[in-house]
Amino acid sequence: MSTPPSSRFPTGAPTSAGPGPASLPAALAEQLSDLYRLVQRSNHVFGSPLGPLHAPARALNLPRFVYFGPQSSDASLRLAFYAGFDHHDLRSTLALLHLVEGLALKPDLGQGLNLSFFPVVDVLGLAGLAGERDLTAENWTRTAAPELRLLEQDARGRGYDGFIRLATAPGQDVVTVRLRAPMHVENPAPPLELISSEDIAPFPVRWESDGPTAATDGPLTIADDLPQHPFELTLSLPAVWPTELVREAAASILKRFVLRYRGFIAYGLHL
Repeated sequence: MSTPPSSRFPTGAPTSAGPGPASLPAALAEQLSDLYRLVQRSNHVFGSPLGPLHAPARALNLPRFVYFGPQSSDASLRLAFYAGFDHHDLRSTLALLHLVEGLALKPDLGQGLNLSFFPVVDVLGLAGLAGERDLTAENWTRTAAPELRLLEQDARGRGYDGFIRLATAPGQDVVTVRLRAPMHVENPAPPLELISSEDIAPFPVRWESDGPTAATDGPLTIADDLPQHPFELTLSLPAVWPTELVREAAASILKRFVLRYRGFIAYGLHL
C-alpha cells in the first residue's frame, strides 16, 4: 500500500489547543511550528498532535510526527520514539525534532516503515502545570500522568514492535544503550542484534541489558496487552556534550539503528 493520505494524520500546524508560546518555551514553540509547516509539504512525514491533555484553563496536545516509508502497510514495522521526559533538559527533544526534520527533507530510511515520534513528553511540566515528576519511573498501566495515559492509549492502539527512548544523562562521558524485553519472550534479541558499536561510532559506548524480569515502569508494563512482544531501547547521550553534538549524534545513531533493525527483521522473515 502506498503512503497513507494526509487525511489520516492532520498535517496542519497546531491550533490554540496545540503546543504554543503559552505552554512551551518560545524557541521550542517556534521550532515545532516550523516543523509542522515543513511536514505539510512532505509525502512521508505527517504532523499529528496527540490529545487533548486537559489542563486548568486550557487544552494542550502532545506533539507527534509520523513517518511512513514507501510501500508502507498495516504490516509495516512500527516503532515509537520518545524524548523530553524531563522539561528541565530539552536537548533530547531538540535532537528528535532534528531527526524528524531530516526525514521530512530526505525520507531515506527505506520501505515498509511506520515510525511515530513524540519529541516532548513532559508537556505539563513545560507549561508549569505539574510539579516535579520522574516520568521515566512511571508504570504505564497505573500512571496518573496525563501524558503517559495518552501514550499508553496510543501504544495499545498502534501495537508497536519496539519503543525507543532518547535521553541525556549527567555524570557519564560515553553513550549508553540499554535493552529491555518482556520476561516471557523466548530468546529475546541481544543488544548487538538491534544495534552495534558500528552504529554508535565514532563515540565510545556502554551496553546495558536487564535480566529476565517483569517491567515495573515504562511502556513494557503494557507488553502483555500488545499483539506482539515489543522491546524497549534507551539511548542516553552524555549531558556534558554540547547541544549541537547531541542533535547530530542522536540523529545519526537512530537512523543507523532503524536501518539495521529493518534489515534484521527482513532477514528473519526469509529464514
